[in-house]
Amino acid sequence: MLLKNEIVKIEIVDITDEGNGVGKVDGFTIFVPGTAVGDKLRVRLVKLQKHFGYGIIEEMLEPSPDRIEMDCSVYRQCGGCSLRHISYQAELAIKQNWVTQHLRRIGGITAPVLPIIGSPQQDRYRNKTQCPIRDDGQGVCLGMFGKRSHRVIQCTDCKLNPPHFKLILQTVQDFCKEQHISTYNEEKHDGLLRHVYIRDAQATDETMVCLVINGDEIPHSDLLIKQLIANCPSVKSIVLNINKAKTNVILGKTCKTLWGKDHITDILCGVKIELSPLSFYQVNREGAEQLYHIAADFAELTGNELLLDLYCGAGTIGLSMAHKVHELIGVEIIPAAIENAKQNAINNGITNTRFICDDAKGAAAMLKQQGLTPNVVILDPPRKGCEPEVLQTVADMNPQRIVMVSCNSATLARDLAVLQTLGYQTIKAQPVDMFPRTTHVEAIIMMTKCGSEGEK
Repeated sequence: MLLKNEIVKIEIVDITDEGNGVGKVDGFTIFVPGTAVGDKLRVRLVKLQKHFGYGIIEEMLEPSPDRIEMDCSVYRQCGGCSLRHISYQAELAIKQNWVTQHLRRIGGITAPVLPIIGSPQQDRYRNKTQCPIRDDGQGVCLGMFGKRSHRVIQCTDCKLNPPHFKLILQTVQDFCKEQHISTYNEEKHDGLLRHVYIRDAQATDETMVCLVINGDEIPHSDLLIKQLIANCPSVKSIVLNINKAKTNVILGKTCKTLWGKDHITDILCGVKIELSPLSFYQVNREGAEQLYHIAADFAELTGNELLLDLYCGAGTIGLSMAHKVHELIGVEIIPAAIENAKQNAINNGITNTRFICDDAKGAAAMLKQQGLTPNVVILDPPRKGCEPEVLQTVADMNPQRIVMVSCNSATLARDLAVLQTLGYQTIKAQPVDMFPRTTHVEAIIMMTKCGSEGEK
C-alpha cells in the first residue's frame, strides 16, 4: 500500500490531455505534472485516491530525450503553458495521440486521423491576451493566473504574446501604481480594474487595449491614453468594458470607447475582419488560415451550395468561403459579433450573405421552419460542444456534408457519435495545432450523409 509523502521510482509512459505525465507503481497510476515521456524519476506522492494518485518530482534520475531547456522564469507557476519543457515535435506527437484516442474511445470513430499540422509559429503567435490585475499585498501585480488558482503570477512578457504587449501591460501597471488605481478583489467584490485585455490585428498592425473595470470610468484616463499611444504606436483603439457582476466571467456586455476606433481591422484568408472586444476570433492568425483552408477543402464547395455557418462569431470562417457558395447564412448569439459579421461582409463587398443573431439551437430550428435545406453545415462550437437539439436539427436539415471544427476533441468525439446515430458518417479527421506549448489542439472533421454522393 502506497502512503502519502512516500517517495517512489517511476518512468513516465504517457501524457494526459491536462499535461500531466503518467507512470505506474505496481499497476497503480501516478500523475506527475511537468514531466515528459521517458523521464525516469523519484516522485513524492502528494495525493492518493482509490485508483490513482498525484506526485511531484523529487529527483530526476534520467531525463527524457524529449526534454528541452526551460526558457520562461514563471513556467512552473503560471497556468498558461503546460508543455514548454518538451520539444515541439514531441508535443505534436502527443496532441496527435490525444485526438486519435478521444475519437476512438469516446466516439467509437474509426475514420482516418491525418497527421497533425503544426503551427507556423510556436512562440509570439497570440493576437489576444486577457491579463488579471490584482493587489498581492505588496503592490499591483499583473500577469497570469497560477495553475488551478486565482493567484496572479507577475508576468508582462509572456512568450506566447507579441513583444509590444509587454509595453502595453507595463504601461497600465505603472499607471495604476502612480495614480493609485484600485484593482479588483474577487472575495470582497470591490476595487476597479479587473483585467487588461489586448487584441492585435497582425496584418494591419492595429492594436486594441480594453480595460475591464468594476465601475463606469477610470480616473485620469486622459493621462493613460497619452502614455499608451506614446509607448505603443500600434494602439488604435482604447476601450472600457464594464463588468460589475460578481463572476469569474472576464467580459461584461457593455463597452465604451475611450479613444480611437471602437474596433480594429485584421485580414484573414484575404477577408478584412472588424474586431470588437466581444468578437470571437482565432488567437493564432497564421494557424487559423491553415485551419480555414482545410475546412474549405473538407466542405468540397462547387459554387452552388447554401452554406450554414453555426457559431459564426464575426463571420470569419464563413466569409472565407463565401466566394465558393451560392449563399452563406451565419448564426451567432453575441449581438456585437453579428454586427461585426454584417459589417465585415459589407467591407469586403460580399453580398451573398445573411447573418442571424440567435443561439445555434434557435436559429437552426427557425431555418428549418423556413424550409431551408443547406447543402453544407459548418459547426464551430465552444469547448463544451453542441447541444443535442442542435445536432438533431442539423441532421433534420439533411445537409450532404457537415464540417466540424473543434478545440476540444473529447466533446467533439461525443458529438460525432450522436451525428453518426442520426445518419452521418465520419470520413476523416485533421488535427491542427493552433495553441503551441499549451494542452489545447484543434481538429477538423468531415462528415457525409450516409448513402449520399459525397460518401467516400
